[in-house]
Amino acid sequence: MNWNLWIRQFHRWVSLLFSGIVLAIFVMLGAGQEPAQWVYYLPLPPLFLLIFSGLYMFFRPWFRPRGQL
Repeated sequence: MNWNLWIRQFHRWVSLLFSGIVLAIFVMLGAGQEPAQWVYYLPLPPLFLLIFSGLYMFFRPWFRPRGQL
């Protein structure tokens, strides 16, 4: 698999994980349950991974060789 395709696939799966964690926190809050304080920190590791993979995909067009799409 191409490196660029792998980064894109990784970004998609991590975004699903991040969204699921955030959704679970909101569902718990909506149900009237106050989650433990550490639960609010669960979205941070996937968020940092999304930042780095997103920056890679954002800046990739500027670093590719000229004439290549």
